[in-house]
Amino acid sequence: MGSLTLPKLAVIDLSDEKMKGAGSKFWLSACKEMRQAFENHGCFVALYDKQLVSPQLDKSIFEAADELFDLPTEIKVQNINEKPYHGYVGQIPIVPLHEGLGIDYATTLEGAQTFTNLMWPNGNDSFCESSMAFAKTVAELEKKVIKMLFESFGVQEHVDSHIESTTYLLRFLKYRAPEIGETNMAFPSHTDKSFITILYQNHISGLEIRTRDGEWINVEFPPSSFVVMAGDACKAWSNDKVLSPNHKVTMNKNGTNSTRYTIALFSFLTKLVQVPEELVDEQHPLQFKPFVHVDLLNFYNTDHGRRSQDILKDFCGVSN
Repeated sequence: MGSLTLPKLAVIDLSDEKMKGAGSKFWLSACKEMRQAFENHGCFVALYDKQLVSPQLDKSIFEAADELFDLPTEIKVQNINEKPYHGYVGQIPIVPLHEGLGIDYATTLEGAQTFTNLMWPNGNDSFCESSMAFAKTVAELEKKVIKMLFESFGVQEHVDSHIESTTYLLRFLKYRAPEIGETNMAFPSHTDKSFITILYQNHISGLEIRTRDGEWINVEFPPSSFVVMAGDACKAWSNDKVLSPNHKVTMNKNGTNSTRYTIALFSFLTKLVQVPEELVDEQHPLQFKPFVHVDLLNFYNTDHGRRSQDILKDFCGVSN
């Protein structure tokens, strides 16, 4: 059986205590491990300092999710954004188990307050503080991942301009358990359009990742862990070296009424997404033309984009 030899997702310890700063033996080893993980699976499990997400922050972010999803639908649907898939997603007959809302510019006070005041016109300081604290915390992890990824490809001189042009979308995602007769497909197979996606979930599993060889892996989140995943923009940037993995969410039909919450941080670029010249040579000709990141989202939001079997090739591929 192929499933018996299925490669597991890499688990990489990115805690400050273990890393001991850039250039250390553990840092260099983790850079190599991270590149292999991104190339083979498009993602990995990141272990981090337990104090990164304190027990208090863990408790408050899931309480915030509860409070948010308990709001009336007519309030939640006001979460509108001109960027596709940044606002409210829900009430969709083919994915009845899923509902999601997004806070754009989530690491900024303005972004967090704008969303909070939309949902709670009289204010909700605890929600605003918890969501912004969580977004800022996970953004620090994302920046570390970017530094290590760029270093592993030998293009670390581009790190600062990349980080300076990064914005963050925080999405609260809810997947309820299916009722009798309902599908257990909570969210169908797709790739993310982000540069990097970082997922943090409660104790209910359901995420599945498709590896480069087409096998599906059930993803387990150990305590104090995140799943770090490359999006299509990262695949394009890497000149097709990094995999942007297909993934889906399936909920068990085991009679439990447990709800899966995922808090996801997506990074997007305000500057052009383009392949560093260092990653192009005779053996690795240029695969993708530079593009504006939001234009990828807009393309995916068209019939052509949604039907595409290879969205990057159709959107920005270089004709050979």
